[in-house]
Amino acid sequence: MQFKENLLASSVKKKVEQHGLDPKYLELEITESMAMKDVKPAIVITRQLKKIGVEISIDDFGTGYSSLAYLQQFSLHKLKIDQSFVQRMTESEENKNIVITIINLAKNLHLKTIAEGVETKQQLELLKQNNCDEIQGYYYSKPLSVENLDILLKQKDFFKR
Repeated sequence: MQFKENLLASSVKKKVEQHGLDPKYLELEITESMAMKDVKPAIVITRQLKKIGVEISIDDFGTGYSSLAYLQQFSLHKLKIDQSFVQRMTESEENKNIVITIINLAKNLHLKTIAEGVETKQQLELLKQNNCDEIQGYYYSKPLSVENLDILLKQKDFFKR
């Protein structure tokens, strides 16, 4: 709903300034389907947000109907590989190749990649071998409150995973 508003970029800018946040530390995710519903306004909004300095990710990439021609027009920083691909990448060569192709596409467009739904060491290793930039998933942790995150990060062995 917020993405459809023409005032999204100005609202984000106001909040960033109000809270003294460096905009490079704010990352907004736009689902692929949302971006493709109304492409021209989405391009304008992503460009406005990029100008502010906010990071933009396309979430659930590969599950919708992205046009590569439009993809290059969005002012993006990252592509998030949908968990449905990540979770099946160890089951077949075809699924693994889809993930690798998305990573390579992102690299060629000078975008970073985030793999969603990483749950196993095998998935993590395949993603590392293929130069995926970031991961999300239960392999490291389920969603946590700020307090529990602080406790987790203070554990000595957490970063050895």
